[in-house]
Amino acid sequence: MAQSAMLVAALKQQLKAQSKTYADVAKFLDLSEASVKRLFASGQFTLERLDKILEMLGMDIADLVTAAQKDRRQTECLTVEQEAQIAADLELLLVAVSVINGFTFADLLQQYRLDQHRLIQKLAQLDRLKMIDLFPGNRIKLRIAPNFRWLADGPIQRFFLEKVERDFFNSQFDRETEKLLVFNTLCSANTNREIQARMDMFLQDITDLVNKDRVLPLQERHGNTLVLALRQWQSALFRDYLRR
Repeated sequence: MAQSAMLVAALKQQLKAQSKTYADVAKFLDLSEASVKRLFASGQFTLERLDKILEMLGMDIADLVTAAQKDRRQTECLTVEQEAQIAADLELLLVAVSVINGFTFADLLQQYRLDQHRLIQKLAQLDRLKMIDLFPGNRIKLRIAPNFRWLADGPIQRFFLEKVERDFFNSQFDRETEKLLVFNTLCSANTNREIQARMDMFLQDITDLVNKDRVLPLQERHGNTLVLALRQWQSALFRDYLRR
């Protein structure tokens, strides 16, 4: 969403919060209600008219910018319905994962067989989901929080478990760029919780590391997947040996 559109949306929200109508604005500006509706629909406000509306609301431009920024709270997670929408559309999922990893519009065009029109459609969907802001010139700005995560046992996670798990683990993990660690132990519930907390901290450290690479050209960055998992679990292979 362009910045001007963000300000208009915030202005509408402030009118609603103060129970003001387009008719009230029209009376204050000495315009017809139809003219005011056209102003808000087009977003083509003169600075003088914007100042007058803000005066009516008892605000200044700085207040409006602050309100707009608050309305742009970063997305920490999606709803089940939103994730289901992405998981049901492979192209949308591809674009979503890519922009999360810092792809620009040019990168997406270069990397994938998607034409500009199709790609803009997918980016517009992500804009509506509040994962990105899509600005003029197809400039992409992430709206997700640093701690953004797909839902546990949500549609995206289930998609990867069902469709990608076998392909991911089809490796000896013996290349220079691969590593597989398997660790089995006995521990208390408290220690289990501490391990989970440290996993969260580790993932944040990894996120900070890869964010430093965003300045590098795309050809110097390669797709990597890290899986961290912890369960109170014992393999079915050994269950028959347990004393009941």
